[in-house]
Amino acid sequence: MQRQDKGMPFLLKYENVAWYEDGKVRILDRRVFPMQKKFVYCKDYHQIIKAIQDMVTQSAGPFTTVGMGMALAAYQCKDKSEQEQVIFLTKAAKELGNARPTTANRYSAITNRALKLQKQALKEGKSAIDAAFNDTLDSLNRRYATMQKVGNYLVDLMPNNSSFLTQCYGETIIGAIIRRAKETGKTLKAYDAETRPFMQGTRLTASCFEEAGFDTTVVTDNMTNFVLERGDIDFYTSAADTIAMDGHIANKIGTKQIAILANRVGVPYFVTGIPDQDKANKDAIKIEYRDPAQALQFNGQRVAMQGVHSVYPAFDVTPPELIGAIVTDKGVYSPYNLQAYAKLGAENFY
Repeated sequence: MQRQDKGMPFLLKYENVAWYEDGKVRILDRRVFPMQKKFVYCKDYHQIIKAIQDMVTQSAGPFTTVGMGMALAAYQCKDKSEQEQVIFLTKAAKELGNARPTTANRYSAITNRALKLQKQALKEGKSAIDAAFNDTLDSLNRRYATMQKVGNYLVDLMPNNSSFLTQCYGETIIGAIIRRAKETGKTLKAYDAETRPFMQGTRLTASCFEEAGFDTTVVTDNMTNFVLERGDIDFYTSAADTIAMDGHIANKIGTKQIAILANRVGVPYFVTGIPDQDKANKDAIKIEYRDPAQALQFNGQRVAMQGVHSVYPAFDVTPPELIGAIVTDKGVYSPYNLQAYAKLGAENFY
C-alpha cells in the first residue's frame, strides 16, 4: 500500500491522527497542540467515544478514530465466542458511529463497513482486529487521495500571489492545498480565523500552513470583516461537516457569518468536500449543541464570572445563496446543481 500522507504536515501524518497498536488506540490531543505534542491512549472503545466528544480530535480526525476504535473493540472481545464477538462489535459500531450527531452519517459509514468486514473475517477464522485496522488504512488512503483532487481544483481557482481566508480546521483539504500549491509553484497567503472556543484556526490550521512555509496570519473571529473590507482577502474557503444536496452546508459555528460578510464585499466563498447524497436538504442536518460552559473558557480556564450563561451550537448552516461554488473531487459545482454531481455516480469515499 502506497501511503497518501507524503508531504503532509505533522498533524496529518496517519500515526498522528489516530493509530491502533497492541490493544490501544493512540490519538493526538489537538486541544493542546501546538503547545504540546501529547497523545491520549484509549484501551476501551467507550474511551474513544469520550475522546471524540471531548474534542481530543475533531474535523475528519474522528473518521480515522472510529475505524481504529473498531479494531480496539475487536481486541476487547477477542476471547469471546464468534456469536458474542458479533454482538459486541455490532454494539460498538452503532455507538462509535453516533459519537457526534451532526456527522453521524459519516462516522457510521466507516463503522458499519468495518463491522461487515469483521463479521466476514470471523466467519473465515481470520482476525477481526486486522480487518478493521486494514480497512481504516484503506479509508485513510482513499480519503486523502480523493481530497487531493478537491484541493487541486480549489488551488487551480486561485491565481498566484492571492490570499484566502479559512474557518476552523478542514483537516485533509489543508494538506491538499499545501501540496498543490507547491506542485504548481504558487505563492498563496493564508488568513485563518481563530475559531473560538477551541481555537482550531489558530492552533491547527495556522500551524499546518506555517509548517509548510506559507505566509500565515491569524485573525480573531471579530476581525474577519476588517480584513475582508480592507481588501486583504481574495477568496474565503472552508470544508463542510455536511453538504446537503440542496446546497446548504453545515460547518463550524461562525462559518455563516463570515460568508455573509464575504458576500457583502464580493469575495467568493468556496466550500470544499464531498456532497452527502443521503442528506436531501437542510432539514436533514442535525446541529449538535455542546456544553455552554466551554464557551466561557479560554484554554480550559473559566474567564466569565460565575452566574454568566452562554450557548454553544457546534455548527451553523450556510444557505446556497452565500456560496460561490462547491469544490468536489469531480469538479466545481454550483450549490444549486449538486444533482449533476450525483449523476456521475456515487463512489466509496469514507
